[in-house]
Amino acid sequence: MQRLIPVLKKDNVELELIMLIRTILAASKEISFRVSQGALAGVLGSTLDENIQGEVQKKLDVIANQLLKGMLLDDDSVRAIASEEEDFVVTGTPKAPYIVAFDPLDGSSNVDINGQIGTIFTIYKAKDDVPDDSELQFAQKGDQQLCAGYVLYGASTLLVMTTGGPTRCYTLDSTHGGYLLTENNFEIPVRTKEFSVNIANYRYWPEKIQCYFDELLYQSDAFSGSSMRWNAAMVGDIHRIISRGGLFLYPQDTRDGNSNGKIRLLYEANPLAFLVENSGGLASSLGKAILEIQPTSLHQRVPVAIGSKEQVEYYNKVTR
Repeated sequence: MQRLIPVLKKDNVELELIMLIRTILAASKEISFRVSQGALAGVLGSTLDENIQGEVQKKLDVIANQLLKGMLLDDDSVRAIASEEEDFVVTGTPKAPYIVAFDPLDGSSNVDINGQIGTIFTIYKAKDDVPDDSELQFAQKGDQQLCAGYVLYGASTLLVMTTGGPTRCYTLDSTHGGYLLTENNFEIPVRTKEFSVNIANYRYWPEKIQCYFDELLYQSDAFSGSSMRWNAAMVGDIHRIISRGGLFLYPQDTRDGNSNGKIRLLYEANPLAFLVENSGGLASSLGKAILEIQPTSLHQRVPVAIGSKEQVEYYNKVTR
């Protein structure tokens, strides 16, 4: 099996970017170890604090954020970072070439039940025409990402990543401490019968979206016999879709603060859309390609439909 760095070199990834990816993965290995220890390391349970999203932070949220934040700010190729757990941009090395955004622990509500969780990250070129600590550093469309990936902590620790070419999977070899290539090129089936959504939110959705699910569950010829899968961790649901197809949905709804759903454009939607589209799938928000959305704020939320091509297209057609 091939190791990560030789694969990246074959893809003609710049050495400085390779070294930055190594920094992120060094943090991921430490997070993976903390996750594997669970209660033995005293990392389960919640803190008394809320993050910028208004969510109660888990202890592992804080630990993962601090690990990534500390290692990235020590890397002299990083000009600034943005985290789902931080209110504002945090500056690193002035005039450095890259900026990094991350969700340190997606699905953290699953921590205490030993469910799926993961780290999502994305790398952009830093902008020289705005201050280093400005949110405008991150006001870049998703199609400008240099690298996107996630690390899924489960029975094995998996890295799924693209640097603009194929979306590949690497498995952490705990014996030698390195990520080894185990899937060279994901190809999402254009049509499947699995979907992932929190159906408990049905009562809050717009009528057209309710009608879509009424058809999907009770009337559809196109997707009859569909099965629902829901992990309560977007990173886990998207991994299943990249691996075998399906549709992930988090629509807008009528609850206060949910007019654009709950998925963050910078930390979740853009990097996962980049991975899915480089696997042959589609990623849209209200019928528009996610990767073409111009960000307007650091913690912007967007409704999403991501997955197999035919399912995304059909959802967009009947809900517009």
